[in-house]
Amino acid sequence: MIRPPRPRGTRRFVILTGLSGAGKTQAIRALEDLGYFCIDNLPTQLIPTIADLSSREDAGIDKVAIVVDVREGGFLAQFPRVFRKLKSHPVKPMLIFLEATDAALVRRFSETRRPHPLAADRSVAEGIAEERRKLGGIRALADRIVDTSNLTVHELRDRFMQLSRDGRARAEMVVNVVSFGYKHGVPADADLVFDVRCLPNPHFVDRLRPLTGRDPAVVRHMRRSRSTRQFLDRLSSFLRFALPQYVQEGKSYLTVAIGCTGGRHRSVMIAEALRKTLAGVKGVRVRVRHRDS
Repeated sequence: MIRPPRPRGTRRFVILTGLSGAGKTQAIRALEDLGYFCIDNLPTQLIPTIADLSSREDAGIDKVAIVVDVREGGFLAQFPRVFRKLKSHPVKPMLIFLEATDAALVRRFSETRRPHPLAADRSVAEGIAEERRKLGGIRALADRIVDTSNLTVHELRDRFMQLSRDGRARAEMVVNVVSFGYKHGVPADADLVFDVRCLPNPHFVDRLRPLTGRDPAVVRHMRRSRSTRQFLDRLSSFLRFALPQYVQEGKSYLTVAIGCTGGRHRSVMIAEALRKTLAGVKGVRVRVRHRDS
């Protein structure tokens, strides 16, 4: 039997819904971190249009995630019919329903001081009860139901990263290692800053002054110093420990800034060395940029 060719447009089409306060905002952010094209609060009638557009060969969108819920007036009445029809569409949608206990939802609305969309002139508890009842039929259509009652923000993000990949590992965290010169200012986007002005300075060696920390002669000169070797060993050890912790916390990007006086020799050499020593850290992709060399 000859199978029809797989559509070359969107491969994954996630529809996210559920109870207000159950964590849809954090979930959509996790999907966005995974490279999904995300649309929040989409009118129900436009879901088939987005599915049609994203399935085109020239769409250029690999993964789509949309959030629909009771904020949109026609959601409750229109969504079951729209979703059943969409099940036969080439995008093959996945419906994920988020819920939580009444106590957890009441606590979250109390902490954020946001009004419940169905409780403009009533208590939050009454709005939650009504929404849970009205969403019963839509919940029954879900491919996945996620109870977020006892999940932290980071655990919720991790759960959605796993769901969106069918259990595969989370996306790699991009670590930008940036060398810089203090006389030109510290990079504004730096998360971690390490000062290497304590190391021997090749600038004071005439034959090395015109070179940069990428030149073998500068590297050899610096590595002859015991302090340079110890500094690099200890910094590499710290980062090999710390980076997986940032990955576990759900961070997608981290900028590690390495600074010396002018940003040409010491910081560049250390940044290039980190490119190699951090290459094997699980869940991390290292990029190196030399701002001032």
